[in-house]
This record gives sequence, structure tokens and C-alpha cells, in this order.
Amino acid sequence: MSLLEITDLRARYGEFQALSGVSLSMEEGGVLAVVGANGAGKTTLLKTIAGIVPVAGGSVVFDGHDLAPLAAHQRTRLGIAVTPEGRRLFPNMTVEENLLVGGHTRRPGVWGLERLYDTFGVVGDIRARLGRHLSGGQQQAVAICRALMSNPKLLMLDEVSLGLAPVVVDQIYATLPTITEQGTTVLLVEQDAGHALAASDHVVCLLEGRTVLSGPSDQVSRADLASAYFGLAPSH
Repeated sequence: MSLLEITDLRARYGEFQALSGVSLSMEEGGVLAVVGANGAGKTTLLKTIAGIVPVAGGSVVFDGHDLAPLAAHQRTRLGIAVTPEGRRLFPNMTVEENLLVGGHTRRPGVWGLERLYDTFGVVGDIRARLGRHLSGGQQQAVAICRALMSNPKLLMLDEVSLGLAPVVVDQIYATLPTITEQGTTVLLVEQDAGHALAASDHVVCLLEGRTVLSGPSDQVSRADLASAYFGLAPSH
């Protein structure tokens, strides 16, 4: 059984149809990348899975549970965590205090403060620093660790590379194998198709709220992904 099974998912903001029939499936322990341009529906997809945006049609099944009737906090207890676009740390709290907030609904598992400090050395080094004094890369690392504090089955990362220097992006992507080795499944939303393909097992491309390409990452060419990204005919 798949860990996450989404079928013909639809979501709205008022009268605006943000998702128009998205389908995808995720196996436990892998990395699935969702790519697409601004406005494609990537962040809305994560918010719908997390329970921030209601399901307007179709189904979202996580670990055998229909998520539609469940509130966001109930989904967290099932093992879903999200690192939001923009990181959204508490600026007047220390790094460690931000992490403890993430552990408020902690499930049993390997991730705790000391394990995170050992694994993500930069976070351990800045544990006493206030959130407002962190660089963009430090904020992103802390946001990922905050999400891991709940010991999720599914970690959803929204726009990991947004606004960060390439060297910092590379450092963050280098941590993904460590996360999946502990049994956490990763759903990665990304505009950078190169990083998405390199880091994932499977890739899905959204265009105007629809799935326009889906396949194993090692079988999807950059040319076909670029065509789907911009709504062009596949190159053959």
C-alpha cells in the first residue's frame, strides 16, 4: 500500500479553482518532487495535504487514512509535517526554542534535539541564536529540523531553494539522504527542475493546477520536463 495516494484532487480559493484533478502516489521512504512554475498549484497541493486548504473534490489517503475529514493538527499526529515557503520561524525565539515548538506534537522516533544537532551541525552551532539573526540558509536548515522534531512519516518541503545561494542549496539537498535513511518519506516542491530531478525518485509536473507529467526521475528527460513546465508539446 502506498503511503500517500492522491486521486483527482481538486481545491479552491473561493471561486478560483487552484487544483483541477491532481493525482500522485508515493511509496514509503522515497523522495517525490513536484515541480512547476509560479501559480502551478504546488504550494496549494501541500496546503491541501496538510489540511490548511480543504479538499473540494477527489481524495487524499495517507497511511490508509482518508484525510478529508481530519483537521490539520490531526494530520500532524498521523505523521505529516511541512516546512513552509518562507520558513516562518519565530523571530524572537532562539533556534532551540523554535525546535521545541516543532516537538510539541512529537511522535515516537529517532529525531530529537541532540540527534538533530549531531546530524545538522550548523543548527547545533547556532542553537542559542535568535531566529531574526539567522541567514536564509540557516533559517531553512532550522525549519527542516523543526519539522523533523515531530518525527514525521511524511516531510513536505516547500520551495527549498527559494532565495538561497547555490552553495547553500547544495548543502541543504545533501541532507535529504540522511533524512530518508531514517525512514522519513519526502515530498519536495521545487521550481529548480535540476535539483528536483537529481534529488528525487519520482517527479510530477503541475501546470495550472493539473498534472501534466509524472514518471521516475531517471526516466524523465530535462527537455520533456521543461516542455511540461511551460506547457509545450513534448520534444521527440
